[in-house]
Amino acid sequence: MSIDINTLRALATVLCFFAFLAVVLWAWSDGKRKDFEQAALLPFADDEPPESQPASSGSAQPSD
Repeated sequence: MSIDINTLRALATVLCFFAFLAVVLWAWSDGKRKDFEQAALLPFADDEPPESQPASSGSAQPSD
């Protein structure tokens, strides 16, 4: 039995399809839902309040 390039391409396509299905099933599993919901809220997390940041020395503009 000889394996030509088209057989290898077909095999690679099938393997990639199964890998894609595995990632989709992992992402949509119930165990990951909580992690993804927390990650989705990260952009809305509050930063540190401005008063806790160190004060500027007043030289905010570059000198000429």
